[in-house]
Amino acid sequence: MEYQPRLRKQYYEEIVPALTKKFGYKSVMQVPRLVKIAINQGIGAALTDKKLIDAGISEMTAITGQKAVPTISRHDVSNFKLRKGSAIGVRVTLRSDKMYEFLDKLVAVALPRVRDFKGINDKGFDGHGNYTFGAPEQIIFPEIDIDKVSRINGMDITFVTTAKTDEEAFALLKEFGLPFKNQKK
Repeated sequence: MEYQPRLRKQYYEEIVPALTKKFGYKSVMQVPRLVKIAINQGIGAALTDKKLIDAGISEMTAITGQKAVPTISRHDVSNFKLRKGSAIGVRVTLRSDKMYEFLDKLVAVALPRVRDFKGINDKGFDGHGNYTFGAPEQIIFPEIDIDKVSRINGMDITFVTTAKTDEEAFALLKEFGLPFKNQKK
């Protein structure tokens, strides 16, 4: 038998029946699923210090287990001394097994390590079933050694789902174990 992430197995065995019962889907293909997780880290100080991009790439690669790529600016912005083609951040998109592994690590290990954590905000839905929230610092992940971090940066984490509404996406992510602040939906 080949390896299967814990959350993928949980999705098919527990989450699909729970969502089918809650929303009355007639087919398992109607049940929303997680398509990808996109992680983005903006490093504005990289305009003056190019080594910050390399540090961001190595940190993001360690956190996700997949090679991160620099984000390149598309426009010149004179107020920020930004030139077209400059590296201004780091991003990575996770799919399949790495996506489920990252989600498992995020829910079980990283979010509980956030100081004064009371849950993530449920206002980050976009109206099409996708959810974005910001992690305050990269040191909440166990792969990052705090002594070797030159600069603390936050990151945006986006969950892309096949849900048609925000209510379906909220129910899906809640079943995956994301700790939302408000539980009223």
